[in-house]
Amino acid sequence: MILENFEELNSGQKNMFAKTCLRLLQTGFLARDKRDNKDMYYFLISYKKYFDEYFSIMNYEINLDRENGAVQLVHQDNSNVLRLNKEETVILLILRILYHQHLSDTSINDNIIISINELHEYYDSLELKKKINKTDLVKILRMYKKYNIIEPIGDITKSNSKIIIFPTVLLAINTSVINDVYDLVSRIEPTQGSEDDEEVN
Repeated sequence: MILENFEELNSGQKNMFAKTCLRLLQTGFLARDKRDNKDMYYFLISYKKYFDEYFSIMNYEINLDRENGAVQLVHQDNSNVLRLNKEETVILLILRILYHQHLSDTSINDNIIISINELHEYYDSLELKKKINKTDLVKILRMYKKYNIIEPIGDITKSNSKIIIFPTVLLAINTSVINDVYDLVSRIEPTQGSEDDEEVN
């Protein structure tokens, strides 16, 4: 077993292993291009067999998207699925759509960057009866920052501020077909006061 060789790691490597495991358990995602994720991302790649064996004991598996620089920790019986309310779900779907829309205009080495105002405008274009207010939007964006889906640039409370959307959004929504995402958005009923929860991996 690989973990039998764990003692061969030096103290710095052991600390990084523990730090990376904890971050994955807390957030479920690592983004290569997120400043405080980069070292953990590359460490995980270098010692992935250690992580695979460690997490398999707890019935977790690691999804690694090397091309886009994203990692997802998934429990095999979906016990770590995050329950989202309707507004949180809509924002996540919009982030996925805007990521796709900006991808063709962005260099392969550049991050996808949008304005918070652009996000708000897309939400309004859906013509849902219940509009999202600034306070709720900021709260949702802070949550997705915690889960390594986005990174605000500047003051997140200002509509002209920018946010980076990381490729982890591709793993957060369980489909690789963008038309499926558009379909999910189109099926959101414009009824006020619905608090149905959605599941997101």
